[in-house]
Order: sequence, then structure tokens, then C-alpha cells
Amino acid sequence: MLRPKFQRFLAGATAKPLLFCLLLMPLAWLVYGAVFDRLGANPAEALVRATGDWTLRMLCLVLLVTPLRVMGVLPALARLRRMVGLFVFFYVLLHFMAYGWLDMGLDPEDIAKDIAKRPFILVGFAALLILAALAATSFNAAIRALGAKRWRQLHRAVYAVAALAILHFYWMRAAKHNFAEVAVYAAILAALLGWRVWSRFSRSASRAQTAT
Repeated sequence: MLRPKFQRFLAGATAKPLLFCLLLMPLAWLVYGAVFDRLGANPAEALVRATGDWTLRMLCLVLLVTPLRVMGVLPALARLRRMVGLFVFFYVLLHFMAYGWLDMGLDPEDIAKDIAKRPFILVGFAALLILAALAATSFNAAIRALGAKRWRQLHRAVYAVAALAILHFYWMRAAKHNFAEVAVYAAILAALLGWRVWSRFSRSASRAQTAT
């Protein structure tokens, strides 16, 4: 009984505005913390780290939508996937802006040198550029312009984003030999990407059996 009602709610008019507000809550909490000095002894580091963490969480969330839809658990989630994907880009952009402003003083030359010098920032910046391309082509006009097949091929680059994000996080934590959180995110993303590999293999095997 509960799932059909939830399905109807997800398909209704209030689902998107509510999701939008929920996805903005981490930012609201960070703004509150910054204004009222609740971010600890190093607010700049807290903001950079928190926006990075929320980027990873949003990435896990957007990759979870397809398995839930395909397995028939909550297929109405598909209509909310674009919004979640755009919030992945929104939070990674905040992450980069926090780094550029709070760590580098918004000096373009210093930022460019730092990106080239430090591999973990370079891979993070590469993930940002890919997400920018995905966000710019996430709208219906872009789908029509590219064609559905090419659009799907382009948006599979989100898998590369997942790999780059984990590598960025791993190298960032390597200096402190703190890999517990990295392992959690890596396991979640590996499971979500592994499901996609298994699903594609299963479909190919099913089509081969049907053809014979």
C-alpha cells in the first residue's frame, strides 16, 4: 500500500519543488554555519570539505535513480533524475569556488598553477569540466540537437566523473592516511556502477538467447 502512494506522490506536482528544497538544505546549513560561526576552528576548510562531500553524496544519489527505476522499485524517480544531476554540478561548482576563494584568494594565475601542480586538484577539476558539459546538455533542446543516441553516449561520462571523484578524494586523504570515508564512497559507487555492468551484460545475454 505504501509504495503505490509514494509512486503517486513522486509523479505529482509537489515532488519536484519539495526535492529542490531538500537538495538546497545542505547549502542552507553551511550558510547558517558560516554566518553564526558554527563551522569549527577552520571554517574555510570546513566549507571546502563539506561542499566536496555533498557533491559525492549527490553523485551517489543520481546514480541510484536508474537501478531503482529499472528494478521497478520507484520508477517515478526517473522524472527527478535531471534535477539531482544538476545539483551534482551545483555542489561541485560550490566546492571549486570555495577552494578558489578561500584557499587561493580568487587569483586565476595561482589557481591555474595549483591545478597543474597537484594531481588531486587536477583530477577534481577534470571532473568539474565533465559535469559542466553534462549540465549544459541536460535539457530537452540539447537532447534534440545531439540526438538521443549521442546524448546517451555523452552522459555515460558520469561514470568517469565517479572514478575521478573517488581518485580526487583518495589523494586528498592520502596525506593524512585517513581512508575510511573514501572506502565507503568507493564501495557505494562501485556497487552502483557494477550494477550497470551486470544489467547491460544481462540484457545482451537475453537478446542473444532470443536471437537463437
